[in-house]
Amino acid sequence: MSREKKQSFMGGVTIMAVSTVFVKICGALYKIPLNNILGDEGVTHFMSAYNIYALLLTLSTAGLPLALSKLISEANATGRRTQMRRCFNTAMVIFVALGAAGSAVMLLFTGQLAAMMHNSLAYWPIKCLGVSVVCVSVMCAYRGFAQGRQNMVPTAVSQFIEAFTKLVVGLPLAWWLIRSGQPLETGAAGAIVGVSAGIVLAMLYMCRNYYKNRRPILWGTDVPQSYGTIARRLLALGIPITIGQAGMSLFNLLDQTIILGQLQNVLGLSEREAASLYGQYTFSSTLFNLPAAFLPAVAVSLIPAVTVAVTRKDHHEVNKVVTTSFRLIAMLAIPAGVGLSVLSGPILLLLYPARRETAIAATYHLRLLGAASIFVCIMLLTNSIMQAHGKVNWPIYTMLIGGAVKVGVNYVLVGNPAINVRGAPVGTLVCYGLIALLNLMIVSHLLEKKPNYPAIFAKPALASAAMGAAAWATHGMLGRFLSGGYVKESLCTLLAVGVAVLVYLILVIALRMITREDLKMIPHGDKLARVLRL
Repeated sequence: MSREKKQSFMGGVTIMAVSTVFVKICGALYKIPLNNILGDEGVTHFMSAYNIYALLLTLSTAGLPLALSKLISEANATGRRTQMRRCFNTAMVIFVALGAAGSAVMLLFTGQLAAMMHNSLAYWPIKCLGVSVVCVSVMCAYRGFAQGRQNMVPTAVSQFIEAFTKLVVGLPLAWWLIRSGQPLETGAAGAIVGVSAGIVLAMLYMCRNYYKNRRPILWGTDVPQSYGTIARRLLALGIPITIGQAGMSLFNLLDQTIILGQLQNVLGLSEREAASLYGQYTFSSTLFNLPAAFLPAVAVSLIPAVTVAVTRKDHHEVNKVVTTSFRLIAMLAIPAGVGLSVLSGPILLLLYPARRETAIAATYHLRLLGAASIFVCIMLLTNSIMQAHGKVNWPIYTMLIGGAVKVGVNYVLVGNPAINVRGAPVGTLVCYGLIALLNLMIVSHLLEKKPNYPAIFAKPALASAAMGAAAWATHGMLGRFLSGGYVKESLCTLLAVGVAVLVYLILVIALRMITREDLKMIPHGDKLARVLRL
């Protein structure tokens, strides 16, 4: 790390964003073919295991890396190197203990977890993912340390290792198992093996990076706080964040349990029939989560940057970083959500040619989830802003309100035979829309200078509406000439997407949605500003 330079906020965002692009490309190359291989039922078995894993992982690691990042950034800002080392060592002990507990639950109570999900066929996928919890816990400790020093490179590299290994191990294994005549649940377990392999390799990389470079920066003359004091600070900061994020993971787990339970117990469907129907909703979740995938790139840079500014009582810097973050998210999330909603059917048919009927059925879900993805991005960003200001409890309250509404809406609508699984995206949209609204109100109250939300969101919304109209019109016109057959339909969809992107980029420049000051914060931004005449 002696050779590492502390990156600026936008430099960290840029590194994480580039990494996220590569990771998401690997993720798409993994998840889209996997959905084609496993189909709606197999995907449900995969997600049953993954939702349990996500909850236990969140309980083990969600808040502590951010808490560690915050403590490391505080110590680093004041040159307290020994304090940094002791914070890391204390955090590692807590991480390992929590991760080991999470792995033990998945490995020792596999059958009970599968029964709780109303999906006994998910037994082996759950078992294969069990060891990953403790490995991710260890890896997250190293990531929290690096991010606290505003060095995003190790996290970016480890994320790429994790995604690439998952792709080259999990996907071929799942394909081979299904091709060999194994049942869908076994194929899902094979895909999970790739996930676990990627996590183990990424953990080993982070461990090697830390021990190779730690000595120059972790030995100082300062007197650190006691282990007990640091542990209490970590838990005081981390537990509320964990509860907030674990609450949403818990609601997602309850969401699947309620949906599968209502389909089986109220509507009388078999376990496989319910899994197949739920799989239609799950098929759209990969695309639904795509816009929010870039949020960690902002959040992991935002929290240390705002923490340092708050520590120094530099309110101008706080407002500048927060406003820039809002603009970035608005420019990315709104057009992405609009595009997913407008072209939901064509995009699903493009990605899942082997599961055409499922893609058609999932169109309704993605149309609503595309709009919901915008609110998810706003929620995640505002959560990070509140956490950076030390208001770690407030995201919990808004999450509990939104999550309770989501569970209630899904319970009522899915249990209605005329609606059944089509009620699931309605609950998701209402949930995240409510949370985003509450969070925006809280952030406005927190900052010294109130964010001008109409100015931030109006231009991206206007440009996205024009983009959506252009995409819809282009696809409609081209569809008259390029219909019939997968190749022609795919070309029609890709051309519509291309027109939409071009229209949006033109409007970004024409409406001056990005400023010269924003571009100065990224590498070679001055040159780009001159080219765009900003």
